[in-house]
This record gives sequence, C-alpha cells and structure tokens, in this order.
Amino acid sequence: MTKPVTSDGPFEVGLQQLQKYLECSFKDVRLLKEALSHPSYVNENPGPKISSYERLEFIGDAVLGTVVAQELFIRGKGLDEGELTKMRSHLVRGENLARVAKSLSLGSHLLMGRGEESTGGRNKSSNLEACFESLVGALFLDQGYVLARELVLRCMETDIEHVVSHGTRGDIKSELQEMLQKNGNMPEYHLIDSTGPVHDPTFTVEVIVNGKVMGVGTGKRKIDAERVAASEALSSLRFVTRQ
Repeated sequence: MTKPVTSDGPFEVGLQQLQKYLECSFKDVRLLKEALSHPSYVNENPGPKISSYERLEFIGDAVLGTVVAQELFIRGKGLDEGELTKMRSHLVRGENLARVAKSLSLGSHLLMGRGEESTGGRNKSSNLEACFESLVGALFLDQGYVLARELVLRCMETDIEHVVSHGTRGDIKSELQEMLQKNGNMPEYHLIDSTGPVHDPTFTVEVIVNGKVMGVGTGKRKIDAERVAASEALSSLRFVTRQ
C-alpha cells in the first residue's frame, strides 16, 4: 500500500493502486475520491466539486447491512431471527468495520485536513469505519449491488464464516462456557450420531461436563446441534442453581 498522501498527484496514483488491490475498477473515479475524503479535507479545501464521504457513508451502511443479512440468511440455515440479528449486528459494528478497513490500509489513502492528520486521524476507528462504508457505497453507485456485494464478501469472508461457525461472543455456547468457568469447568461436545443422506445429514451432539451428559441436541449442522445441547445444559444448570 502507498504511504499517506495528500497532494493530488500521488493521491491519483494511490487510487489506481487501491483499485488494483481491491480488485475493482471504478467507472467514475470521482466517487472513489469522495469515499476517501474526510470532512476536514473538504472544510480546508472548499469547492463545488469537492464532497466528503458522509453521504456515501449513509448508503454504504445500508448496502453493507443488506449484504451481510443476505449472506447470513443463506449460510445460517436453521438459525432463528434473533440469532441472525445478533450475528449481523456483530459483523457490522463499528470496531469490526474499522478493523477490516485497517487490514485494507484505507487510512493511508484518506484525504484529510491538517488538524485531523496531526491528531492521528488516519488510525481513528471512527474514520476507518466510515471510510469502508463509504467505499462500499461508492462502488454500489458506480457499478451496482452485485459488485458491491462481491467486494464486501472478499473483505469480510473470514468474519462471516467465523460467526456462522462459532457464533458471536455471548451466544449460547459462550454463555454455557462462561457459567462453567466460574467453577473451573469446561464443556466438551461429542458427536454421537449422524443420520440421513450424505448431502443432507442430521447431527446429534451431547455436551459433557465433569463426565456427565448435561444436554443433547440435533441439527442440520454440527454447530446447530451443539447450540441446542448447550441450551439444554444451561437450562439444567440454571434449574439446579435456583434450588
């Protein structure tokens, strides 16, 4: 990635490098430049042809939410609305988007005013989050939903796969583990059965605590069966606690 730049010459070169890195080519590069223009830059360089990324951030936020929701719906078969909503919120939260933007070195491509630059603006989470949302919004306006979706999935594939496979921090398995850890225990999940055709199996999993089966669950994916088992174990433990 290029070093931080503020002059238009090096900035234009940086735009070319960024597009190559992101595997996308803008028809209207002005949209990409707008997506990288911090409000402080516009304040210091007023003009009718210069806009900050704030409007693009608005539409990018909506596109991101739609892409993530669609992907979770496709991959998260068997998950209810509450679980899908929690996962979407986890993926599009500010700190997560800022981390994605940082991995793409978007901060080094930002145009910003001297004051913002001097206070470490290129590394501020709020700026990075906004920049990534704006980038998605710019590509959506430039080339449509399909390519914007492809960009989001390229950048967030690992995050989406992880949350679908392991849930979010605070999901039912995590709650069980946190409860058990207070007494120095850990849950163990064992696959005890797999039925049905190869292309559409049903898994049965048991969760064991201190050698005792505390819950059994079934599901179309192992992770779903584990969550059902964990929920049953939590219910049992909470019942015991109330006694």
